[in-house]
Amino acid sequence: MALSSESERKNNKDLPSGGISSLYVRGFKSLFDSSSIEVRPLTILAGANSSGKSSIMQPLLMMKQTLEATYDPGALLIDGPHVRFTSVEQFLSRRDRNPVDEFEIGLEIKGEKGGSSVREIFRKDAKKGIEIVEAKYEYEDHSVSLLRPEMTHEEIISAVPRIGFYTSIFEKLGAPERIEPSVRRMRCFLGAGILTVEEDKTDLVFCTIYNFSEPFESHIMRLIHVPALRGNPERTYKTTAIGTKFSGTFENYVASIINHWQVSKDPRLEELGRLLEMLGLTWKVHTKQIDDTRVELRVGRLPARKMARDLVNIADVGFGVSQSLPVLVALLAAEAGQLVYIEQPEIHLHPRAQTAMAQVLADAANRGIRVVVETHSELLLLGVQTLVAEGKLSPEIVKLHWFERQDDGTTKINSADLDEAGAFGDWPEDFADTELEMQSRYLDAVESRLGTG
Repeated sequence: MALSSESERKNNKDLPSGGISSLYVRGFKSLFDSSSIEVRPLTILAGANSSGKSSIMQPLLMMKQTLEATYDPGALLIDGPHVRFTSVEQFLSRRDRNPVDEFEIGLEIKGEKGGSSVREIFRKDAKKGIEIVEAKYEYEDHSVSLLRPEMTHEEIISAVPRIGFYTSIFEKLGAPERIEPSVRRMRCFLGAGILTVEEDKTDLVFCTIYNFSEPFESHIMRLIHVPALRGNPERTYKTTAIGTKFSGTFENYVASIINHWQVSKDPRLEELGRLLEMLGLTWKVHTKQIDDTRVELRVGRLPARKMARDLVNIADVGFGVSQSLPVLVALLAAEAGQLVYIEQPEIHLHPRAQTAMAQVLADAANRGIRVVVETHSELLLLGVQTLVAEGKLSPEIVKLHWFERQDDGTTKINSADLDEAGAFGDWPEDFADTELEMQSRYLDAVESRLGTG
């Protein structure tokens, strides 16, 4: 990729159409060793409890809440709306009871011309807290920029592309002796700039020359997070802003988005009703603006279209509706290339609805949305396999990752592709193994009781 200056980047706001294509973590919780996953339009994370599924996503979520903070929380905000820790030691990897002293986060984004990636090493300093000790940016042409704090003048110039642009800054701001190149932290990234003394002042002012992190920041902040704990249904919901970026977790925006679709006669409201009916939950969602701060959600009391006026407050129906709405609305609201991370979309759903949820996820993936699903549902996975076998979902856009905890406490990630028949081979540990084991135990118990009766 021919690198562009900060000013040139600002003239081109288009994001790479492919979006986030891979994630990398090292030294975080059970991901002691270098661990990475490929992110495709439909990416499934599976495995036993505490096997490390959440650990691969939490560093990215920490970066998101750091960028979204209304104040500068330092290199990483570890206690926020997406991820909550009170101490770095709570997530630093341990082996033989000895914690590591640093961890690494990386991501890759892909566009039409190729990919760009960043990897950052974070370390906890006893006095300064979490610090970024290194940031490595690699671009589509495989050129690399390596940034560290306390780099020399020459090292910074060699790391920053377009030296001619750098020289023009020198000319505009005055004598070179009044200017000092510098590497500075910019929230959870490192950037290059200059320290310059303004006229009639003695304080040094940092001026960004090149924002290496801008394309990565854009994708991280557009990430939609639907957590497993989505709250109890409420009588009314707070009014929120509507846009393409959703700070915090997504369930807070659902009522206002639906209300906006209703007022603007957006066809996605009718599609939402269709999806809810397909899941067997209800057939209609309706909003009522109580005042400027509150919205009421009302849904059809029956799952099918029988009585058009038979609407009740969402708090008066089963949990399945309130828990599924954030999933469905997020997938309908997302744009192509946008990453939607959903934890356990099957919560409070009947087995038949879990299977139907696979179709919802597949439809979003086919529209170019990047859906990452963390699930314990064998039926959801079987539903995805069936759609591939039926030719309704291309196996090329599906990726499965199985997380397995080793005897030493570290996580091993096993990744697989689906073939055209929807098969993916043998997992190290399979959902079906547990089901077959329980069936066998039950039959043995019945046979034993009947035999002694």
